[in-house]
Amino acid sequence: MSTPITNASRDLDAAFHEAYRRPSDGIWHAPGRVNLIGEHTDYNDGLVLPFALAQGVSVAAAARDDDVLELRSLQAADEAASVRLDDLAPGATEGWAGYAAGVAWALREAGHRPRGASLLIDSDLPQGAGLSSSAALECAVALALCELSGAEVPRPELARLAQRAENDFVGMPCGIMDQSAALLCTAGHALLLDCRSELSAQVPLDLGGLTLLVVDTRAAHELVDGEYASRRAECEAAAGALGVPALRDVTDLTAALDALDDPVQRRRVRHVVTENHRVEATVGLLRAGAVTEVGAMLTAAHLSLRDQFEVSWPEADVAVETAVRAGARGGRMVGGGFGGSVIALVPSGLVGRVCDAVLTAYEARGWRAPAFLTAVPSAGARRLT
Repeated sequence: MSTPITNASRDLDAAFHEAYRRPSDGIWHAPGRVNLIGEHTDYNDGLVLPFALAQGVSVAAAARDDDVLELRSLQAADEAASVRLDDLAPGATEGWAGYAAGVAWALREAGHRPRGASLLIDSDLPQGAGLSSSAALECAVALALCELSGAEVPRPELARLAQRAENDFVGMPCGIMDQSAALLCTAGHALLLDCRSELSAQVPLDLGGLTLLVVDTRAAHELVDGEYASRRAECEAAAGALGVPALRDVTDLTAALDALDDPVQRRRVRHVVTENHRVEATVGLLRAGAVTEVGAMLTAAHLSLRDQFEVSWPEADVAVETAVRAGARGGRMVGGGFGGSVIALVPSGLVGRVCDAVLTAYEARGWRAPAFLTAVPSAGARRLT
């Protein structure tokens, strides 16, 4: 089912015609995401609670009669890529185009024969903000290629294929959360996802008189640099030392910490186990209508990510501390860490004051001014035209 045509859709369709000298066959959109809580739990077979943003990645596409995948982006006009589908292999396509080409590769590897296509990408997600623009790109491309090829792939399977594109084609060892959020979220809800069973449930996210404010710290966000992979390896090593398949299976935190000699592994275990508990507590609060109390969960998660998982960064710490001091109910870093964004749960009447306080704190430290975005729980991936 398509959604009403917007001016942005018309502009992308016109840009496609200009780029390829032919009309597109349609436009598909996949959203970015904010993970309300449940960070670095996905690849530990744990629980996550993301929701989709109104902002995301749109793909105008048209089928081709050959087996060529042609990729262009309005945000990177000088980085066009063209590759034959039969030549796709991990590492063969670099940069942003690798995420799109990787989807075609993963579909082919799974037995779905994507046909050649010309694609034009557009995004209104801030780059480097940690709002999962890569998964949004993968999922928008996946929907487009499937429909152009007549392939009917259930969305949970499509999420796994998009994840495989990022894991095995691009080389980023992400979990399943971001792709699942892009494809499965619904408007007005967060998605409770069990990353082991891949079972999910829609949890009403009624903010009432509160606003979820995203603070783009403008600190560089790059996860394919080894830090994310090292955290995952540390968690896997800790699980191995404890004799469990994944840290999701740790039921007695005290006993687990006593059994580990490595202080780094102990910190990682403490975060993952307590973070899963925070997801469960947050779901309970939302279902009880106690959204204000979620703020304390966010702040506790941030402290754990800062001190136990060690993935926060100075701009995030200052943004959280300043926002809470200015009246936010709580806040935390979001995404993989080492740069990106912070979320704060703010009484709607105090949003301006919180933004001003964070701006002043950054200016006092000589940092680049942050950007702000109001996060509205929105619909998942879909065809626009």
